[in-house]
Amino acid sequence: MNLKNIVLWLFIGLIIIGLFNLFNPNSNNTANTLDLTYSQFIENVQTGSVNDVTIRGNNITGNFSDGRKFKTYAVNDPSLVEKLTNMGVNISAAPLDDGYPSILGILISWFPMLLLIGVWIFFMRQIKVAKVEPWDLENQKQNY
Repeated sequence: MNLKNIVLWLFIGLIIIGLFNLFNPNSNNTANTLDLTYSQFIENVQTGSVNDVTIRGNNITGNFSDGRKFKTYAVNDPSLVEKLTNMGVNISAAPLDDGYPSILGILISWFPMLLLIGVWIFFMRQIKVAKVEPWDLENQKQNY
């Protein structure tokens, strides 16, 4: 094998590993996150066991005092921030996702089409090298 083939196989291997890690459901540590109801969340705030929260729209994620993570969905409660500040909870707010796909999302969605185009170009070049027209079936049968 020459260096070009080794580099190609390394590149293909890295792409496969990257795609596996991208689509691995346990890679973003959601397995260790407790899913609380809003009532359970408010009870934990009132007992003082909530350390910090991040509010993103109606989604609330945070950490307990013992380090465990949680998430919940907030109802329309205008006094929520007041309850959190009264109990000494660190509050951080983040904007909602804007809904536009990221560059990675665009590349992933276009990858199959680009792969098909690349394979098609590869085969067309191979046919051109063999000096056979792909639509000339009579000459292809005579050559075999």
